[in-house]
Amino acid sequence: MKFAFSTLGVPGLPVADVVALAADTGYQGVELRAAPDEPVHTGITQDERARVAKEFERAGVQVLSVCGYTGAAAEGDDTPVLQEIGELLWLARDLGAPFVRVFPGGEGQDPATAEAVAARRLGAAAETAAGIGVRILLETHDSHRTGAGVSRILGPVGHRHAGAIWDVVHPWLDGEEPAAAYAALSPFLGYVQVKDVASRDDLAPLPLGAGVLPLAECLATLPADTWVSWEYEKRWHPEATELRELLVPGREHLESLLPG
Repeated sequence: MKFAFSTLGVPGLPVADVVALAADTGYQGVELRAAPDEPVHTGITQDERARVAKEFERAGVQVLSVCGYTGAAAEGDDTPVLQEIGELLWLARDLGAPFVRVFPGGEGQDPATAEAVAARRLGAAAETAAGIGVRILLETHDSHRTGAGVSRILGPVGHRHAGAIWDVVHPWLDGEEPAAAYAALSPFLGYVQVKDVASRDDLAPLPLGAGVLPLAECLATLPADTWVSWEYEKRWHPEATELRELLVPGREHLESLLPG
């Protein structure tokens, strides 16, 4: 497997330092959180994008994904949602990232209506994605936390450039077993996000292996060439241990869980 980490774990760290951290700790890729308070977001210039891409290329580290916060089923008109997704897609293209992350975003809505809206929008955005060689990935999150829920959106889309991220904590919180989550997501899967937590009532990030998530069961379902990214949510939990101290043992723990 190939391993990445998310810049959610190193909030605000300059790009050069993120790249060096990945290279020095044996990670092949990085998920870039694309928000205005981060060094990389949709508002940076073409020259800035080229410099970021060069930093990663020089170190041999892959920009795995541009992680946006667009809700595919967000209430309102399609136009602003599609515009947001389009901006993320072009940023990913400019950085050499194969994936863009979006959320379901259908909280408080009738599930069938939210699923239809999300499918319609993702189908439209997937045409743009196909034209520039990037895939849109819908994460197991918020209104659709399970593999089954995400598959109800992606199945009707039926487009190779609309896929899924399996964030392992959310199906687990909903009681979906790893084998069932993988079975639902496998036709669409782009990559997997791992993490560890103390309990369903305490979601503060822990070192991998120090919590209760069934990481071994999750990894056992995956093909050998799957990207696995550690999303350590220090941005939301500033009291958590610094990620840089945990990266090498975290990767080694994941490697120890791999079948065979």
